[in-house]
Amino acid sequence: MYKNLSDVLKAEGITQKEYGILLGISEKSITNKISGVTEFTYSEFKKTMLLLKKYNADFLFAESNPKSA
Repeated sequence: MYKNLSDVLKAEGITQKEYGILLGISEKSITNKISGVTEFTYSEFKKTMLLLKKYNADFLFAESNPKSA
């Protein structure tokens, strides 16, 4: 799960629906990506970093519950 990304979106007043529109994907897809069910594409990552320029990528995309190997 990308808790930092979720928290930053909330702090910036960006809903998952709005974030999905920016990325060109559904709200359900955003939920799956933030919860770690599916991965972000490079294009989605780049759009996220343009939207949230003042945040570090390592911080935003740090996994709060890393998957077991």
